[in-house]
Amino acid sequence: MIEKVTQINSVVNNFVWGVPALTLLIGTGVLMTVLTRFFQFTHFGHSMKETVGSLFKKKDILKTDDDHSISQFQALCTALSATIGTGNISGIAYAITMGGPGAVFWMWVAAIVGMMTNYSENVLGIYFRRRNERGEWCGGAMYYLRDGLGSRKGCKQIGKVLAVLFSVFAVFASFGIGNMGQVASIKESVLNVVRFTGSDMIDGLIIGGMIVVVAALVIIGGITRIARANERIVPFMAVFYIVGSLAIILRNIDMVIPAFGAILKGAFSMKAVAGGIGGAVIKQAVTWGFKRGVFSNEAGLGSSVMVHSASNVKEPVTQGLWGIFEVFFDTIIVCTMTALLILTSGIVDLETGASLSGATKLGLATEAFTAQFGALGGIFIAVAVTLFAFSTVLGWSFYGTKAWEYLFGTKATVIYKVIFLAVVLVGSTMGADLVIDLSDTFNGLMAIPNLIGVLSLSGTVMAITNNYCERTFGNKTKDGMTYMLSHFPDIQKEHEKAIRAGK
Repeated sequence: MIEKVTQINSVVNNFVWGVPALTLLIGTGVLMTVLTRFFQFTHFGHSMKETVGSLFKKKDILKTDDDHSISQFQALCTALSATIGTGNISGIAYAITMGGPGAVFWMWVAAIVGMMTNYSENVLGIYFRRRNERGEWCGGAMYYLRDGLGSRKGCKQIGKVLAVLFSVFAVFASFGIGNMGQVASIKESVLNVVRFTGSDMIDGLIIGGMIVVVAALVIIGGITRIARANERIVPFMAVFYIVGSLAIILRNIDMVIPAFGAILKGAFSMKAVAGGIGGAVIKQAVTWGFKRGVFSNEAGLGSSVMVHSASNVKEPVTQGLWGIFEVFFDTIIVCTMTALLILTSGIVDLETGASLSGATKLGLATEAFTAQFGALGGIFIAVAVTLFAFSTVLGWSFYGTKAWEYLFGTKATVIYKVIFLAVVLVGSTMGADLVIDLSDTFNGLMAIPNLIGVLSLSGTVMAITNNYCERTFGNKTKDGMTYMLSHFPDIQKEHEKAIRAGK
């Protein structure tokens, strides 16, 4: 039975992450880039100013007075908690060994066009969100598929079916990629440094039990508690990892130019194109062993939009700008750090990207740190992987909760949370290779209905973007402005009134 499931999953997985699906992923990003007039380039400065640049200037970016929503910064940190995972370490190493140093260039390209896919998802997420019975914002691909695509003539049933499919795929992916895969990575990294009893099973249960206790304290509290936790974890882990990576890069500063040279030289070889696009566009910084490469950001999968939609923001484009920054930071900054520390450490062949020691994935990244810092390097990687993986568990627990809520209602979410925490223990005691492969497939399957939604509503994204640009960069007076803030008249009226009042 298991063998049969494995065979079927392999066929589906090859299709999901094959050339047609990757073309759809990149094609959507290219299309949205063109339709928005290369927004990520022409307004890059504005995007950075209104996101990371506003953190120390606007108080509403860091906090919210609405008990049922989270701040824009908390939404970003929670989204990054799920995107910045073990794939940012092991996945980059795998992409380099599979596609050569040139694969890094194609990750950059994928990130650049992916910025507009993520931007579009967030714009649609805010525009089509509604409040649930608890007063919490609910948004995501399932909502703009149902209420956006579904509002088109003859598309009502199609929108509903695609919304349900997306939610089902998201729930399954959360148990594997967002749970078991991460717990397995934590267990592996911790046991490489310390043993408790000498028994892998018992040690795994000890580690799993600790994760369950800490995770339960956060997850049971819902999005506000998850957001508060990630607001503290994500900035620390990001700075922690970047500083450690920079320490290695600076120690090998003479190799930085050759490393960039190898990236550019190998970018257009057939091997680099295959490895780079196959690795970067697929994204998902989540597990130490992906079949097809690495996920460097979640653009196109429709996952992070669920938490971005919980933000207290009123302007859809404002949250879209955070989506641009999210992809930029995850891939251009964090993944590039990993690539450079590997390429400058002398542990791979700069021509081919082949590991000189035979180590791959997490082992290759660990080798880069231990080569420079000895045993401390191993400890550093263990801490980094634990932080990355645990924050991913928190982020994906929210994604799964929102998908479950769409399928079964708000009151049923407690059932999902209990199951999710139980799966943590399962993941700590078994390899779960098949489960991870299956969830990888479900993760990819999420992209199909989501991208159908983005493409079908591309005109709406254009209209909202043009409306924002006209109001922000145009010459109209405030009284003469028109707003596109929500698909629903009651929310549109509420948000417009608040914006005109300067709130």
